[in-house]
Amino acid sequence: MTETAKGTRLAEVGRVAVTVADQDRALDFYVGTLGFEKRADTPFGDGHRWIEVGPAGAPTGIALVLPREGGQGPGYETGIILTSQDIDADHATLRSRGVDTDPEVQRWGAPVPPMFSFRDGDGNALMVVENG
Repeated sequence: MTETAKGTRLAEVGRVAVTVADQDRALDFYVGTLGFEKRADTPFGDGHRWIEVGPAGAPTGIALVLPREGGQGPGYETGIILTSQDIDADHATLRSRGVDTDPEVQRWGAPVPPMFSFRDGDGNALMVVENG
């Protein structure tokens, strides 16, 4: 590992956390509905689980975590932006699967790509933008 210009060894964003109320329900949504792969489902500590999912082949994953005491609960704007090669098809597919999506793909014009948001079963919002 090499040191960066600022003197750290921080190399990439490996995963982000999404707070969920029910890890099994969230796992079913992200794997069963979105088609992500399950990368980890490991028990640890006193009845806890580390669950990680992500799009097949993507380097960054999403950890599905339970709320921490005093921390933010589920149902927030995650800041996660997924990319799509065919945003209209993906929007239609998610809507047909009963996912809570924006009614339409938003098109603001260049240089802003077409985009829409959707919410998981806990109300956590994720955005999809067209890539390319």
